[in-house]
Amino acid sequence: MTNNNSFQGVLDRLEAVNKHLNLPPAIYNRLRSPRRSLIVSLPVRMDNGEVKCFEGYRVHYNTARGPAKGGIRYHQNVTLNEIITLAALMTWKCAIVDLPFGGAKGGVACDTTKMSRDEIKRMTRRYTHEIAMFIGPESDILAPDMYTDEQIMAWIMDTYSTIKGYSVPGVVTGKPVCLGGSLGRKTATSHGLVTVLLEAVKHLGLSYKDLAVSIIGFGNVGATAADILHEKGMRIVGLADSKAAIYNAKGLDIKSVKRYKADKKSLAGFKDAEQVSLNELVGLKCDILIPAAMEGQINSKNAKNVKARIVAEGANDPTTREADAILNDKGVFVLPDILANAGGVVVSYFEWVQDIQRYFWHEDEIQKRLENIMVKAFKHVLTIAQDKKVDMRTAAMILGVGRVAEASAVRGLYP
Repeated sequence: MTNNNSFQGVLDRLEAVNKHLNLPPAIYNRLRSPRRSLIVSLPVRMDNGEVKCFEGYRVHYNTARGPAKGGIRYHQNVTLNEIITLAALMTWKCAIVDLPFGGAKGGVACDTTKMSRDEIKRMTRRYTHEIAMFIGPESDILAPDMYTDEQIMAWIMDTYSTIKGYSVPGVVTGKPVCLGGSLGRKTATSHGLVTVLLEAVKHLGLSYKDLAVSIIGFGNVGATAADILHEKGMRIVGLADSKAAIYNAKGLDIKSVKRYKADKKSLAGFKDAEQVSLNELVGLKCDILIPAAMEGQINSKNAKNVKARIVAEGANDPTTREADAILNDKGVFVLPDILANAGGVVVSYFEWVQDIQRYFWHEDEIQKRLENIMVKAFKHVLTIAQDKKVDMRTAAMILGVGRVAEASAVRGLYP
């Protein structure tokens, strides 16, 4: 999980990018603090009759460009600091792909692996009740994140709709299609990631046929990205989940790996590959490295061993600031999270628009619109990187922070 100094890392990067933007102090200072943060206590009756209290959070970092937008995560190590950090990153991310949203994030400190589905449902409904004054299709739209899914979004929508007295599908995205969810939402982050990655491959003059790829994280984002890249002729040579990492320089049979993972619930023991540690996998030979799980996966201890030409960040904040500097010195082309994994929020925006209009699009149209937005954002960031002679993360920050700052300045200060 994000460490206790993670928000300081956001502030450090904001300070660095301001050397290029030279924002007025009044605007710069506003961008250094979240607009509002809510901490809630969630008493939940467990299956054994005991009432247990969980702590939940919801943060709106900046809403100058529109309603707050951001996911909800359930994890035992969730902290307010982490949620503020992720809300800030969400603010820049929405601006980079030019969505009319501000940035938000939420979470509950809990271990869902030790809870029944009914306990998770009761906790979700209580959480929704406690933050109901914060959320809504015009103010703050929720989405799935770590250890939350479309069923949890359905419970949030139902609870909020019950409070309002009528159905409000636009309060969440990433919900089931039968409740107003969008086609293509489940795979949107992976499709957006691959779209940006292929643009980077093209920019660097590489042929994507037979490029070797290692992916850290074999959940929804990592597994879907593996499928798409394998179909395009790339070799998936390394994979890691929360329990194990595997490597085969000749390429892994993705279908076999997925069947094994579904059966064993882990990559540990998969026979047609070498069992390695996560740190070892980061340093093994590949052309493309995709961190798609937890924060801080690439850090000062393992970044010097990275052999990949491209690092495409499928996860949020997977590279520490120290590691970022090491990768830049090594000449690694880094596709930052706030650009590379923005496909999820792009299709969430499409879902929100469809819910408001009560008019739904075909999946082909959704994919085409997603690709257009991701390609446009990549080219915009690349142009800034080339013009200002900076890395892609700095260029993305210049674009995102600059757009948020412009909206904040034009709206002014009230009172």
